[in-house]
Amino acid sequence: MYLADKVTASRLVFSPLFFLVYHLHNIAPFWFPAPAPWTVPALWILFFVTEITDLIDGKVARSRKEVSDFGKLFDPFADTLAWITFFLCFVADGILPAALFVVILYREFGILFLRNLMLKKGIAMGARKGGKIKAFGYMFTGIASLLASSAGRLGLEPRFFDLFCRVALAFFVLSVVISLVSFADYLRVYRAAPKS
Repeated sequence: MYLADKVTASRLVFSPLFFLVYHLHNIAPFWFPAPAPWTVPALWILFFVTEITDLIDGKVARSRKEVSDFGKLFDPFADTLAWITFFLCFVADGILPAALFVVILYREFGILFLRNLMLKKGIAMGARKGGKIKAFGYMFTGIASLLASSAGRLGLEPRFFDLFCRVALAFFVLSVVISLVSFADYLRVYRAAPKS
Protein backbone atom coordinates (compact mmCIF):
# COMPACT_ATOMS: atom_id res chain seq x y z
CA MET A 1 0.00 0.00 0.00
CA TYR A 2 1.18 3.49 -0.87
CA LEU A 3 1.11 6.34 1.66
CA ALA A 4 -2.15 7.65 0.17
CA ASP A 5 -3.73 4.22 0.64
CA LYS A 6 -2.66 4.22 4.29
CA VAL A 7 -4.34 7.62 4.74
CA THR A 8 -7.48 6.14 3.17
CA ALA A 9 -7.23 3.07 5.42
CA SER A 10 -7.37 5.31 8.51
CA ARG A 11 -11.07 5.87 7.73
CA LEU A 12 -11.62 2.15 8.32
CA VAL A 13 -10.45 2.81 11.90
CA PHE A 14 -12.08 6.18 12.57
CA SER A 15 -15.52 5.13 11.29
CA PRO A 16 -16.11 2.29 13.80
CA LEU A 17 -14.59 4.48 16.54
CA PHE A 18 -17.19 7.15 15.74
CA PHE A 19 -19.93 4.53 16.00
CA LEU A 20 -18.62 3.24 19.35
CA VAL A 21 -18.35 6.73 20.89
CA TYR A 22 -21.74 7.75 19.48
CA HIS A 23 -23.48 4.69 20.97
CA LEU A 24 -21.40 4.32 24.12
CA HIS A 25 -24.50 4.77 26.28
CA ASN A 26 -26.14 1.82 24.48
CA ILE A 27 -23.03 -0.37 24.44
CA ALA A 28 -22.10 0.20 28.11
CA PRO A 29 -25.26 1.55 29.82
CA PHE A 30 -24.00 0.61 33.30
CA TRP A 31 -21.07 3.06 33.04
CA PHE A 32 -22.72 5.53 30.65
CA PRO A 33 -26.48 5.62 31.29
CA ALA A 34 -26.92 8.64 28.99
CA PRO A 35 -24.94 10.30 26.18
CA ALA A 36 -22.04 11.95 28.02
CA PRO A 37 -21.13 15.59 27.19
CA TRP A 38 -17.47 14.61 26.66
CA THR A 39 -18.55 12.58 23.62
CA VAL A 40 -19.39 15.82 21.77
CA PRO A 41 -15.77 16.98 21.18
CA ALA A 42 -14.68 13.38 20.62
CA LEU A 43 -17.29 12.92 17.87
CA TRP A 44 -16.38 16.21 16.20
CA ILE A 45 -12.69 15.26 16.18
CA LEU A 46 -13.42 11.83 14.70
CA PHE A 47 -15.77 13.34 12.12
CA PHE A 48 -13.34 16.02 10.95
CA VAL A 49 -10.30 13.73 10.94
CA THR A 50 -12.27 11.32 8.75
CA GLU A 51 -13.24 14.16 6.41
CA ILE A 52 -9.69 15.52 6.27
CA THR A 53 -8.27 12.11 5.30
CA ASP A 54 -10.82 12.01 2.48
CA LEU A 55 -9.63 15.41 1.24
CA ILE A 56 -5.90 14.71 1.39
CA ASP A 57 -5.49 11.10 0.27
CA GLY A 58 -6.03 11.97 -3.39
CA LYS A 59 -3.68 14.95 -3.16
CA VAL A 60 -1.02 12.76 -1.56
CA ALA A 61 -1.40 10.17 -4.30
CA ARG A 62 -1.10 12.76 -7.09
CA SER A 63 1.80 14.67 -5.50
CA ARG A 64 3.79 11.45 -4.98
CA LYS A 65 2.71 10.01 -8.36
CA GLU A 66 1.17 7.05 -6.56
CA VAL A 67 -2.25 7.02 -8.24
CA SER A 68 -3.21 3.36 -8.61
CA ASP A 69 -6.20 1.26 -9.65
CA PHE A 70 -6.29 -0.06 -6.09
CA GLY A 71 -6.52 3.47 -4.70
CA LYS A 72 -9.28 4.38 -7.16
CA LEU A 73 -11.40 1.58 -5.70
CA PHE A 74 -10.22 1.68 -2.08
CA ASP A 75 -10.97 5.40 -1.59
CA PRO A 76 -14.70 5.22 -2.51
CA PHE A 77 -15.05 2.03 -0.49
CA ALA A 78 -13.66 3.77 2.62
CA ASP A 79 -15.88 6.80 1.93
CA THR A 80 -18.97 4.61 1.67
CA LEU A 81 -18.15 2.81 4.91
CA ALA A 82 -17.66 6.14 6.71
CA TRP A 83 -20.87 7.74 5.45
CA ILE A 84 -23.00 4.68 6.11
CA THR A 85 -21.63 4.70 9.67
CA PHE A 86 -22.36 8.41 10.20
CA PHE A 87 -25.82 8.32 8.66
CA LEU A 88 -26.77 5.16 10.55
CA CYS A 89 -25.97 6.92 13.84
CA PHE A 90 -28.05 9.96 12.88
CA VAL A 91 -30.98 7.81 11.71
CA ALA A 92 -30.91 5.92 15.02
CA ASP A 93 -31.20 9.26 16.86
CA GLY A 94 -34.15 10.38 14.73
CA ILE A 95 -32.15 13.20 13.12
CA LEU A 96 -32.31 11.78 9.59
CA PRO A 97 -35.22 9.81 8.08
CA ALA A 98 -34.68 6.09 7.54
CA ALA A 99 -36.39 6.13 4.10
CA LEU A 100 -33.81 8.51 2.64
CA PHE A 101 -31.01 6.55 4.28
CA VAL A 102 -32.20 3.42 2.48
CA VAL A 103 -32.06 5.29 -0.87
CA ILE A 104 -28.48 6.35 -0.06
CA LEU A 105 -27.61 2.80 0.96
CA TYR A 106 -28.96 1.31 -2.27
CA ARG A 107 -27.19 3.96 -4.34
CA GLU A 108 -23.82 3.38 -2.66
CA PHE A 109 -24.01 -0.39 -3.03
CA GLY A 110 -25.19 0.09 -6.62
CA ILE A 111 -22.07 2.14 -7.37
CA LEU A 112 -19.83 -0.47 -5.77
CA PHE A 113 -21.47 -3.11 -7.94
CA LEU A 114 -20.97 -0.98 -11.07
CA ARG A 115 -17.30 -0.58 -10.20
CA ASN A 116 -16.99 -4.37 -10.03
CA LEU A 117 -18.63 -4.67 -13.43
CA MET A 118 -16.22 -2.06 -14.80
CA LEU A 119 -13.31 -4.15 -13.49
CA LYS A 120 -14.57 -7.01 -15.66
CA LYS A 121 -14.13 -4.61 -18.58
CA GLY A 122 -10.59 -3.90 -17.42
CA ILE A 123 -11.36 -0.40 -16.10
CA ALA A 124 -10.88 0.84 -12.52
CA MET A 125 -13.56 3.52 -12.29
CA GLY A 126 -12.65 6.21 -9.79
CA ALA A 127 -14.81 9.01 -8.41
CA ARG A 128 -16.52 11.23 -10.97
CA LYS A 129 -17.45 14.90 -10.64
CA GLY A 130 -21.03 14.15 -9.59
CA GLY A 131 -19.76 11.79 -6.91
CA LYS A 132 -17.46 14.49 -5.56
CA ILE A 133 -20.31 17.03 -5.45
CA LYS A 134 -22.41 14.42 -3.65
CA ALA A 135 -19.60 14.01 -1.10
CA PHE A 136 -19.87 17.71 -0.22
CA GLY A 137 -23.62 17.29 0.27
CA TYR A 138 -22.93 14.36 2.57
CA MET A 139 -20.40 16.44 4.49
CA PHE A 140 -22.84 19.33 5.09
CA THR A 141 -25.54 16.83 6.06
CA GLY A 142 -23.11 15.30 8.54
CA ILE A 143 -22.16 18.68 10.03
CA ALA A 144 -25.80 19.72 10.52
CA SER A 145 -26.69 16.30 11.94
CA LEU A 146 -23.76 16.38 14.34
CA LEU A 147 -24.82 19.87 15.45
CA ALA A 148 -28.27 18.46 16.24
CA SER A 149 -26.77 15.51 18.10
CA SER A 150 -24.44 17.84 20.02
CA ALA A 151 -27.36 20.08 21.03
CA GLY A 152 -29.15 17.05 22.47
CA ARG A 153 -26.07 15.68 24.24
CA LEU A 154 -25.29 19.06 25.81
CA GLY A 155 -28.87 19.55 26.97
CA LEU A 156 -29.50 22.71 24.95
CA GLU A 157 -33.01 23.97 24.30
CA PRO A 158 -35.03 21.62 22.05
CA ARG A 159 -35.47 24.40 19.47
CA PHE A 160 -31.75 24.13 18.62
CA PHE A 161 -32.10 20.38 18.06
CA ASP A 162 -35.16 20.95 15.85
CA LEU A 163 -33.46 23.71 13.86
CA PHE A 164 -30.36 21.63 13.12
CA CYS A 165 -32.54 18.62 12.25
CA ARG A 166 -34.40 20.70 9.65
CA VAL A 167 -31.13 21.96 8.17
CA ALA A 168 -29.75 18.41 8.11
CA LEU A 169 -32.91 17.16 6.40
CA ALA A 170 -32.65 19.85 3.70
CA PHE A 171 -29.03 18.90 2.97
CA PHE A 172 -29.92 15.21 3.07
CA VAL A 173 -32.74 15.59 0.52
CA LEU A 174 -30.40 17.57 -1.74
CA SER A 175 -27.70 14.91 -1.30
CA VAL A 176 -30.13 12.14 -2.23
CA VAL A 177 -31.09 13.96 -5.44
CA ILE A 178 -27.43 14.58 -6.35
CA SER A 179 -26.52 10.98 -5.52
CA LEU A 180 -29.24 9.63 -7.84
CA VAL A 181 -28.15 11.96 -10.66
CA SER A 182 -24.53 10.88 -10.19
CA PHE A 183 -25.61 7.22 -10.18
CA ALA A 184 -27.21 7.77 -13.58
CA ASP A 185 -23.89 9.27 -14.74
CA TYR A 186 -21.92 6.25 -13.50
CA LEU A 187 -24.41 3.98 -15.25
CA ARG A 188 -23.96 5.94 -18.50
CA VAL A 189 -20.17 5.59 -18.24
CA TYR A 190 -20.51 1.84 -17.65
CA ARG A 191 -22.76 1.39 -20.68
CA ALA A 192 -20.42 3.45 -22.87
CA ALA A 193 -17.28 1.61 -21.73
CA PRO A 194 -15.77 -0.79 -24.27
CA LYS A 195 -15.69 -4.48 -23.49
CA SER A 196 -12.39 -5.86 -22.22
